[in-house]
Amino acid sequence: MPEQSIALNRFGLGARGNATPPADPKAWLRNQLQRFDPKPAEFSTLPGRSQIANTLADYLESAFGKGKPASVDATPQAGVDQLKLARKFIREDAAAQYMAQVGARARVAIASETPFVERLVHFWANHFAISADKLVTIGMGGMLEIEAIRPHVLGRFGDMLLAVEQHPAMLLYLDQAQSIGPDSMIGARLAQRGAKRGGLNENLAREILELHTLGVRTGYTQADVTEFARALTGWTVAGISRGPGARFLAGRAEPGEFVFVAPLHEPGTRTIMGRTYRQEGEAQARAILADLSTAPATARHIATKLARHFVADDPPPALIDRLSATFLRTGGDLPSLYAELIAAPEPWAVAAPKFKTPWDWLISALRAVGGEALPGQMVANVLTELGQPVWRPGSPAGFDDIAQSWAGPDALVKRVDVAERIATRMGSGIDARALAPHLVPQSLSAATTEAIARADSPAQGLALLLVSPEFLRR
Repeated sequence: MPEQSIALNRFGLGARGNATPPADPKAWLRNQLQRFDPKPAEFSTLPGRSQIANTLADYLESAFGKGKPASVDATPQAGVDQLKLARKFIREDAAAQYMAQVGARARVAIASETPFVERLVHFWANHFAISADKLVTIGMGGMLEIEAIRPHVLGRFGDMLLAVEQHPAMLLYLDQAQSIGPDSMIGARLAQRGAKRGGLNENLAREILELHTLGVRTGYTQADVTEFARALTGWTVAGISRGPGARFLAGRAEPGEFVFVAPLHEPGTRTIMGRTYRQEGEAQARAILADLSTAPATARHIATKLARHFVADDPPPALIDRLSATFLRTGGDLPSLYAELIAAPEPWAVAAPKFKTPWDWLISALRAVGGEALPGQMVANVLTELGQPVWRPGSPAGFDDIAQSWAGPDALVKRVDVAERIATRMGSGIDARALAPHLVPQSLSAATTEAIARADSPAQGLALLLVSPEFLRR
């Protein structure tokens, strides 16, 4: 596969149909690191965090009454039709917010002049995955990516890590907003009253260690998870959680903002993986995150995932070693990692290209035909049909990044169907024979070229191009 095609597809999101392939592919990629816009205009019209938080808070109060925590396992309010209320919230308020975010994300990706960096945004959003399937995070589905990933995609990993873990979407998704230190001031009061609900929640601590930083089987124990969870107590969200600690938030922050509530925090020194943390309050968890962000195991975990994403399902050990060394040498400077990827020989190898995920494939197809105006509802529906609903991976581990998860026979049949619909609805006037050299420069096989040439109609030729072996891979 020539370098132009690799730059456009393996590093980027696919060529735009009317664009000229880059004359110097590596320089084209490097220049994008200087031109990326973290706040494109498409996102400026979306509902703000405060509006989304207020909508969620209103629903929770209607369902569970005042003074209840932001949790779907709280005791329902007597006399309220819970199912009817939940359906209204999901179908009307939260769904509108979610669809608006999906549409904006797709339009930005389709029109982007910096597709390499947009791909990196999508990579990190999947690394720090949340799921909009959870009722309290439906409207927050895209906010984590917009507010915590995009501003830090060209910064340091440690800064992105902190922004992600303090974002309301992550705090609500992993139930951190309702975690209470057993020996905290509020924890002690609840214990005195014999309260059966509330207590320490370890979800966020576990996923930070297992998924966001060190990776699985890297030396931490269950005791380390529990200690980290204690350090994280007090990290919560203003304007949503109206249970224990809510009165300490009054007037301190806008709804949906991160806030530290000292009366929820477990006091004392923490010891995690042999390191002792004597900081008080919010600073304690911050110090732990700072150490995790530059740990050797974190460097290797991140290097492995980047190498897998950009090179091969079974990533080359030599590239992992170099990326890991760069991460440690620079303290997690992300542009240095990206520069290492661009300069490395492995991503430019011809053999074994990556199989496109449904998101990759749909965006590259829409970039090819100029589908910027596609409504968010349609994008969301198609990706659900293809098996990769936006911001809904089903678990904190995110979507798989290997061909085995996406290249099954049934999945390919669905792509053929979608390709035919795209070609019929948006392919008017497009000659696939002329378009193909722009999408995969100097990469089409003789068989694909002949199949397109023999198509019964221009629409059929375009559909064949979109499901050709060359276009299905990057």
